Amino acid sequence: MKNQYFKFATILFLFVVSNAVIAQKKPTSKPNILFIAVDDLKPLLGCYGNTLVKSPNIDRLAKMATVFDRNYCQQAICGPTRASIMTGTRPDVTKIWNLTTQMRDANPNTLTLPQYLITQGYTTSGIGKIYHPSSAIGGVDPVSWSIPYLKSKESDFPAEFGLPANGQYQLPETKARMTPDIIAERKQQNKDLAANDENPKSIKGPSTECIDLPDNAYQDGVNALLAKDQIIALSKSDKPFFMAVGFSKPHLPFVAPKKYWDLYKREDMPIAPFQEHSKNGPLIAYHQSGELRNYIDIPEFATLPADSLRIGLKIEKQRELIHGYYAAVSYMDAQVGILLNTLESLGTLDNTIIVLWGDHGWHLGDHDLWHKHTNFEEATRAPLIIAGPGIKAGKTSSLTEFVDVFPTICDLAGVSIPKNLDGKSLKPLMLNNKTKGKEYSISQYPRKLKKAEMTKLGYTDAKMMGYSLRTDQYRYTIWMNNFTSKQAFNESQVYASEMYDYVKDPLEKVNVVNDKNYTSISAGLKSKMIAFFKSQETKQ
Repeated sequence: MKNQYFKFATILFLFVVSNAVIAQKKPTSKPNILFIAVDDLKPLLGCYGNTLVKSPNIDRLAKMATVFDRNYCQQAICGPTRASIMTGTRPDVTKIWNLTTQMRDANPNTLTLPQYLITQGYTTSGIGKIYHPSSAIGGVDPVSWSIPYLKSKESDFPAEFGLPANGQYQLPETKARMTPDIIAERKQQNKDLAANDENPKSIKGPSTECIDLPDNAYQDGVNALLAKDQIIALSKSDKPFFMAVGFSKPHLPFVAPKKYWDLYKREDMPIAPFQEHSKNGPLIAYHQSGELRNYIDIPEFATLPADSLRIGLKIEKQRELIHGYYAAVSYMDAQVGILLNTLESLGTLDNTIIVLWGDHGWHLGDHDLWHKHTNFEEATRAPLIIAGPGIKAGKTSSLTEFVDVFPTICDLAGVSIPKNLDGKSLKPLMLNNKTKGKEYSISQYPRKLKKAEMTKLGYTDAKMMGYSLRTDQYRYTIWMNNFTSKQAFNESQVYASEMYDYVKDPLEKVNVVNDKNYTSISAGLKSKMIAFFKSQETKQ
């Protein structure tokens, strides 16, 4: 009996030891990361409560992810907000406030998310629009990628259609008037306007296009297929990968194959219920939709009153644009489906960190505004959906910001979080959707005063910056002259202020910053803003 016991114990010991050795030899693997950027996508998705839009693939992702219901961008324009999400730092750190500044010129010490992941053993690859082209070297920031950035070729498009004109249009009549020579001539004529994103530059074609053609006749369809092939290739390596895929729709122009337009009826398109400026609101908070007015078919539908920043689009054009936006969202959603199906076919869908984000919101006629470029809710609130392996799906209403994405991905991937990031990991919110997050989020947007007003007010600089603090219930915005959060706050630089109560006034109809019923609340929010400025002064 003793011998039998000794024999059994020996076998058990050898089994445990051999398995321990095997376990020691097995390499620790980090999860792969699929990082999906979408241009101009507001939270107009089924998973955000919209019952009209058709977004089955993103909704499918949401069922295995955390949906961040109250997420805000740092600045409602492509260059700055993408620089912030990719570095985990705010615009006053990146020094990117426009569409013309190169981020490594402005801040040579810039560390991007994919650049950092390379040091943590990741292969990084990208395609499409991740950085704004004018903000990154070569349009892509080569040091961010361990594999040369993917770019489509003419042969990737169906031969019967060829390359889209100006990267956008396939309608033959449009292509005939959008030749490279004509576009170059228009750009040359308007180069003096390039630094002001509010000015129309007259280099675009029509604002919409609806033709019966395949998805890969447009750029996003091509990029989805190239990304699919790249994911399959990357999955064959022992190294974990970070694959970034940038989709351009629903950015203007609203072009999509006809089948996506056919998902909707023009008469069902929801017209913005409040198309006025807010009562007591400062004019500096608004713009005249210069980006939309770039498109050649817009002037005939706009009234453009001379005495205010209004565009006054006719209802028929509003419905067409909204229809186009919905169609473009559904087209982009189908491309997301290709990526999800690829991961599923590889058996890694549930074991991949998947992040989908829209770089900012978009005004669809509210406040008589069309596009982004404001500090209002419709421009600053942006979708963020993150799936983490082993983390159950859910939705959180806690306030979050795009600067939080960098540290969150690090946390989920099991790598250390770099110091000096402005964001915080959202993993605790993913693990417990009821966890209380930030007290507020911060967005900002620059403007310029007209020279006459600058002189009248005694300012020596026309530059203005509006900082917007969003709490659970309120938005407090302060417009400062010649100021960034790296400076000490000076009351004399305050140009104007705004405050909106989203419980009583979700459409931002009334600026209550000077309403006596809100005196203490307004003062408290201003104190929070000044404290935020103070916290930023010494950050590099």
